[in-house]
Amino acid sequence: MVKYLAKRISFLVLTLFLVASITFFLMKLMPGTPFSNQAKLSPEQLDILNKQYGLDKPVFIQYLSYLWNMVQGNLGTSFQFNNQAVTSIILERMGPSLQLGSQAMLFGSFFGIILGAIAAIKKNTWVDSVATFFSILGISIPSFVLAVLLQYFLAFKLNLFPVALWDGWNSSILPSLALAVAPLANVARFMRTEMVDVLSSDYITLSKSKGNSKWQTVAKHALRNSLIPAVTIIGPMTVNLMTGSLVVENIFTVPGIGEQFVKSIMTNDYPTIMGLTIFYSFLLTVVILIVDILYGIIDPRIRLNEGGK
Repeated sequence: MVKYLAKRISFLVLTLFLVASITFFLMKLMPGTPFSNQAKLSPEQLDILNKQYGLDKPVFIQYLSYLWNMVQGNLGTSFQFNNQAVTSIILERMGPSLQLGSQAMLFGSFFGIILGAIAAIKKNTWVDSVATFFSILGISIPSFVLAVLLQYFLAFKLNLFPVALWDGWNSSILPSLALAVAPLANVARFMRTEMVDVLSSDYITLSKSKGNSKWQTVAKHALRNSLIPAVTIIGPMTVNLMTGSLVVENIFTVPGIGEQFVKSIMTNDYPTIMGLTIFYSFLLTVVILIVDILYGIIDPRIRLNEGGK
């Protein structure tokens, strides 16, 4: 296990290095500069700003400097917010996005597993048809469309929730629901497909022959063995939701990572764009590592040996 973790952590570090390198040079290919929109600045003032942020140095020197600062935990200083560290911006914006993502993922995963399991148990019945219909509907409708519908009917018409702004837990319910529908539908679809196969396995037949009821067999054997495909997609989807949906956050005026990412692109704020990209990549690689470890917990047949195979 120690060798396996060491190997995966080394891959994590390599991934972050590649992401940081590719993102850095892509930023340099973007048209304009962070100060292009400030037409009132004189050439002398532009030279001072470029020197202050190190933009007057050769690109390769800027690259090495950025990597060295990143190793030390310094993601640079924002061009959009004067003298504010990118790390502090991410920490300030992370809270709302993490809250929305966690709530949406918990709700979507829990009810997706239940919906998929019921559809599999009631295969080829009207229950299965209804569950499949809602799964397809949830996958087909974009989250921002659901966000607008929820905002109009539940907030504007019925006045049950705030229309927008960020003011406590009550403000997080509608955006969380809008984000939860897609993971719910995906988890339900994967859960149903896997459980249909599991329920036709020999050990399920053996369990029933021992006198266990259908629900006992599902609870003891089928449910656990059907979770692996669901866990596989839950990991990446969790990171996607936690880093925030760009459109949903803007619709509900949520001060999260997604909203900040859009603003940073519009202002060519290179350090913030790169910092958010690295933060996203770090979360994704960590979640994938956790998912791999969970495989061995969910299914005892899967073991993480010393070679990591």
